[in-house]
Amino acid sequence: MRRSINTTSGCNWPARRTASAPSTASPTSAIPSAVSKINRNPSRTIRWSSAINGVPAASIVAIPVLTTTFHALIASTVVALTAVPLFGGVAPTRWLPIAGVAVLMAFTCSAIGALIGVVAANSRATTLLSQLIFLPSMLIGGMMVPLSMLPESVQRVAGLLPTAHAMQAFEGLAYGRATTFAPTGSLLILLTSGLLAFGLAIYLFDWDSRNQTRRGHPLMALIALLPYLVGMVL
Repeated sequence: MRRSINTTSGCNWPARRTASAPSTASPTSAIPSAVSKINRNPSRTIRWSSAINGVPAASIVAIPVLTTTFHALIASTVVALTAVPLFGGVAPTRWLPIAGVAVLMAFTCSAIGALIGVVAANSRATTLLSQLIFLPSMLIGGMMVPLSMLPESVQRVAGLLPTAHAMQAFEGLAYGRATTFAPTGSLLILLTSGLLAFGLAIYLFDWDSRNQTRRGHPLMALIALLPYLVGMVL
């Protein structure tokens, strides 16, 4: 059985590498971190004990989402508090929006990571899928290079990434700068995507990976991309 709440550091290296990046880097690393906590092989005793005692799927999925979210927020807080005095960063004009966007981004990435951990067939698939989101988020998601400096075609592709919308929300709401995407629209996309990913992770969760009578096909996870696709069209 591959879907459990066992913790591991196997996919946590991105969180360490992005410690000096903008505050959205830590929530982004929540994707591989949440994946690592879902997609592991627990002992048979734990599996049967949980099944017999009736632990709901919502609890199994919620635990890694919450712990990963809190971990990402702690790292983001450290970066936010030390960026100005130690690295000469520019303090935001409004702290409340930056805190709200950080919480939303951490939840969304954690929910996406949990969904990947639920639907992926094995550990190789989890690594591939998580890095398929994490690496483009770092490169074209507005964290390393401002979104406005990227070609228009790349900007449209970046609209599929949570970090692009988070960075636009930071720029527009916390710093009052001009943005490529509408900040309020980006917030709505992040919230909708996070809720969809979390709900799908609960619905698709299965105690036994060998069970052929699932409630839904793993490709249903693609529904979590709908908010980003709608945002690209609009």
